[in-house]
Amino acid sequence: MAEDLVRNRKALHDYHVIDTWEAGIALLGTEVKSLRAGRGQLQDAYVDEAKGELWLRQAHISPYTHGTHANHEPLRPRKLLLHREEIRKIVAKVERKGFTLIPLALYLDAKGHVKVRLALCQGKQAHDKRDAIREREEKRELDRARKGEG
Repeated sequence: MAEDLVRNRKALHDYHVIDTWEAGIALLGTEVKSLRAGRGQLQDAYVDEAKGELWLRQAHISPYTHGTHANHEPLRPRKLLLHREEIRKIVAKVERKGFTLIPLALYLDAKGHVKVRLALCQGKQAHDKRDAIREREEKRELDRARKGEG
């Protein structure tokens, strides 16, 4: 799998991931260059449906440092590229109560195109987050104990 350009780490902490998809994204040249330089953020980003199309909103891609007057807006909505039938299936799942569509990562595929990893998510309750933290800590303790034995 390709290396991530930008990852939404907080999403896995705040949501249960139900299903994932890969989508293309319509970007300007300066946005691609800025992403390759590691200057993007998906922390508050979400995916919205409008007129049968999916749009990535609130994803921050910093202006390209060597850009000219034609540089892009950092928070502009970006169109996601999926087949119409795939969009219909995704929107049908999102309309069910409690589900939301969140971008997990922006990455380059084998051809060098920027792709978005989308996830159908359901929000975690506070006790679910505490359980996840507890499990992670227990796993670390076990790993440390095994390392000390070997």
